[in-house]
Amino acid sequence: MFERLADLAAEHTQLEKDLANPSIHADQDRARALSRRYGELTPIVQSYAEWQQTAGDEAAARELAHEDPSFAAEAVQLAARREELEHRLNGLLVPRDPNDDKDVILEVKAGEGGEESALFAGDLLRMYQRYAERHHWKTEILDSTMTGLGGYKDVTMAVKARGDEGAWSQLKYEGGVHRVQRVPATESQGRIHTSAAGVLVMPEADPVDVTIDPNDLKIDVFRSSGPGGQSVNTTDSAVRITHLPTGVVVSCQNEKSQLQNKEQAMRVLRARLLAVAQEEADAAASAERRSQVATVDRSQRVRTYNFPENRISDHRVGFKAYNLDQVIDGDLDAVISALIEADRAEKIAGAQAS
Repeated sequence: MFERLADLAAEHTQLEKDLANPSIHADQDRARALSRRYGELTPIVQSYAEWQQTAGDEAAARELAHEDPSFAAEAVQLAARREELEHRLNGLLVPRDPNDDKDVILEVKAGEGGEESALFAGDLLRMYQRYAERHHWKTEILDSTMTGLGGYKDVTMAVKARGDEGAWSQLKYEGGVHRVQRVPATESQGRIHTSAAGVLVMPEADPVDVTIDPNDLKIDVFRSSGPGGQSVNTTDSAVRITHLPTGVVVSCQNEKSQLQNKEQAMRVLRARLLAVAQEEADAAASAERRSQVATVDRSQRVRTYNFPENRISDHRVGFKAYNLDQVIDGDLDAVISALIEADRAEKIAGAQAS
């Protein structure tokens, strides 16, 4: 580990010199790439420098303790701090997800449970919208199919973070089947029902990430359907795109113009094709995707929202809290932090085992 840390410290020093060179900034893409890498290395190098200082002080304190026992306690404290720093460095050295700085395409689909499931899908959508608002992120509905009571049969939303922070780094753990237990608005007898909705999360792909041959696309247009809007059922503005080599189908009808719907559909298509490419290239990614929405039934679940008990439970990491009212209002930080920490711990354990 320490040999690698020395190499990263040398790379960090070189990047600092490069970024101080005005000629580097003539190429904005290269300058951004160097700045991003410098930012990634900075916390590692700072922790490594503190570790070196602490390890040196500990060695000196242990040597002095042979002559003056009063230094023994200081040596113990420094040893504890050194171990803390080593643990932190182990975490910082875990390979970073290359998609962590990307924005997100998030899809919510109603599952079993009829109209109640569609209403719950709408609740999940609003939860993610409010979570984004708390982080000052932008959201954009790309496509949706609403039901009569205001729920969603399905809805697709883009989430754009700010600065170098990527929405994927936080929302990638949300994929899976979400189960709700509550008395539905459609229930007249006051009985608690269980239903489910599926969430699928994909990093949004830039055009350079995915090459799409126009000859591989079949594009159909049709009339929009759904409540409201002057263009509904009056013009062929809705667009369906089929990527023939993979069979991936995307449709969008939210916008009033055919061109706008085509642009939105292409964004979703690029994200889906990027996810497919990653699955094929990485078996681990494939397993992760399979753990998202395979079939939206009540038995395959990653999280349960129990309204009578005001309880939120994430079954993957054993997280449980009794603040569902706050979580459904967008306060997801504690849930997501638990998932991030569990993922980091697993990766650290894997790196140490290898």
